[in-house]
Amino acid sequence: MKNNLTLFEIKEKIEKIKGKNVKMLVNKGHKKVEKLEGVIQTLYPSVFTVELHNNGVTNVVTYSYSEVLCGFVKVMENKNI
Repeated sequence: MKNNLTLFEIKEKIEKIKGKNVKMLVNKGHKKVEKLEGVIQTLYPSVFTVELHNNGVTNVVTYSYSEVLCGFVKVMENKNI
């Protein structure tokens, strides 16, 4: 599920939805896909952080832009919230 965007375009897309609620699909391997919801917190040159809220527990996870480029992580703005 490779992305057709360039790394620069992916960075711009993530920058536009910083601070907004997002839905994410994360490929965990062995046909396992994890569905997550959170808020993009911080942007760095190679990675970005997402604050996840699950059952009252807050976690911060880091993903690289290259993971989005390769299709291991898919990020979409969550307009339902």
